[in-house]
Amino acid sequence: MHQTVTIKAVGNRGDGVAAGPLFVPYTLPGESVEIESVGERARLLAVIEPSPERIEPFCGLFGQCGGCSVQHWSEAGYRAWKRGLVVEALETAGIEAAVEELVDAHGEGRRRATLHARKGKLGFAEARSHEIIALENCPILVPALNAVLPAIAMIERALRGLKKPIDFVLTAGLSGVDCDIRGIGKIEEGLRHKLAAFAGDHDLARLSVHGDVVVERRPPQVVFAGRAVTPPPGAFLQATQAADEILAALVLEGVAGAKRIADLFCGCGTLSLPLAQGAHVHAYDSDKAAVAALGRGTHVPGLKPVMAQTRDLFHRPLLADELKGFDALVFDPPRAGAAAQAKRLAASKIRRIVAVSCNPATFAVDATLLLAGGYRLTRLTPVDQFRHSAHVEIVALFER
Repeated sequence: MHQTVTIKAVGNRGDGVAAGPLFVPYTLPGESVEIESVGERARLLAVIEPSPERIEPFCGLFGQCGGCSVQHWSEAGYRAWKRGLVVEALETAGIEAAVEELVDAHGEGRRRATLHARKGKLGFAEARSHEIIALENCPILVPALNAVLPAIAMIERALRGLKKPIDFVLTAGLSGVDCDIRGIGKIEEGLRHKLAAFAGDHDLARLSVHGDVVVERRPPQVVFAGRAVTPPPGAFLQATQAADEILAALVLEGVAGAKRIADLFCGCGTLSLPLAQGAHVHAYDSDKAAVAALGRGTHVPGLKPVMAQTRDLFHRPLLADELKGFDALVFDPPRAGAAAQAKRLAASKIRRIVAVSCNPATFAVDATLLLAGGYRLTRLTPVDQFRHSAHVEIVALFER
């Protein structure tokens, strides 16, 4: 059904919201638009009265590719909306806190990307679809990833005969691009040699299949606090180098002066290594390979001791006795949050806790637990490393 509606606000996925509610992608507050509605979702047909804050998207695939939801909004409006996502999540949870201005952490662009290969196309998924938009260049990626896209397209063509949905997890590091291929299962030796040859021909630092290294021509290193670490294939890293640096700086401010710190959900050491410049660190994560990579990165001059341990904090959170002796703690869980661990932290005597989160809703759950345990939320900073999307990071300081 075609109709004309007025957009009241932009929701937490980046869609405009009209009465109903109706969710209309690529629209802005105050705009009058013509739409075709299907249930709560609508397809934008035309902008009749544009917002004065509407700008021209910089990517020709915007509106088709699902990678970005907000390229059409001027800087001031966009920044206010993104900070507002955090404010709204806190208000919904009944949490009163001052939210600082949004900190930009896009830097040179995203150093990590997952490309999907389906039905002879290689790229990102369309918005709210499993169809693939073929990609030759992406303006939000770092130059090193764009430079390697032709090589990945050649590898994809070589694998089409397998007739499987394939993903390429790409990471740009100091020594080149790391590529982990997923979805093809166990490969026979002939294909293994062929993939190794592709890596050599196109100067990939490392190529692996489901984490199994096919060839490592150079260790694909990333840097935390000036220390080089070689993460395992496909390991979690912050999407941008700028986010590494900004998040670490905010965390260090929060724990300044602490001498013994716990780092929970530590990964490869994004925060552990900066923390170890001034404190003894006990680091925990469920990813055994990531913890091993962190351990190897600690054997350099100038760091305090780091104890890195594999532990599933969702099922085995640190208990009261284990939390004794820390004068500060940092936790940076996945999007699901860390409710089981937050319950234990709420009963602890740790003076300062810094929470890093990529999901305002689950952050609010964890924060509610800490506040109920007697902590005060004294500082909260939203960080924008996923520019042009609805994703926002949070760094928050809780104190007793």
